[in-house]
Amino acid sequence: MNHSWNKVIYRIWSPIYDLFFNSGVFLKARRQIFEQIPFKSGQKILFVGAGTGADLELINSSNLNITAIDFSPKMLNRARKKFKNSTINFIEMEAQNMKFNNETFDYVVASLILSVVPDADKCLSEMARVLKNEGKIIIFDKFVSNEQTLSLPKKILRPLIKVLGTDIGLNFEELYRRNNVNLMISEDKDVMMNGMYRKIIISKVS
Repeated sequence: MNHSWNKVIYRIWSPIYDLFFNSGVFLKARRQIFEQIPFKSGQKILFVGAGTGADLELINSSNLNITAIDFSPKMLNRARKKFKNSTINFIEMEAQNMKFNNETFDYVVASLILSVVPDADKCLSEMARVLKNEGKIIIFDKFVSNEQTLSLPKKILRPLIKVLGTDIGLNFEELYRRNNVNLMISEDKDVMMNGMYRKIIISKVS
């Protein structure tokens, strides 16, 4: 996967993305992600890989300071149209190279992004960098854990699925182990497809 190819893929996905990933079981899973998240008035929230704004539709954004980034202009334009009367700041930006100062945000929300970017390590490192001390990263994504291995059919399909813009073989435990400086997992919950999709909350500790 690379950014140039992903831009092509998500230009294709943009008109139909919500039909697949913001309805049915995906909508139910997205709702679970934000259950019991205590957003407070005035907090600075960053949505990384905001796409068409599917997550933004599930929270009350009126009293929050929200920035939403995505590298795909087509996806981002769809999100802007949904929230044209809001105060959400939409910015075209790569998740692996964010143009924000250190320790800027109280929360960073990362839905279906770590399995999409070319370098998940850079993406997680950047999210941790822009997160305030005692802040939290909220992750919703698909992973293979240390206790699992890809089945033979998935191993065969993995390269093809990467061409379509996502990786079904990303191991979160390894990713976390490589980037856990000042980070601590406070929640890790199966939400969909027998644990393939997980809700993970990471806290930044000083």
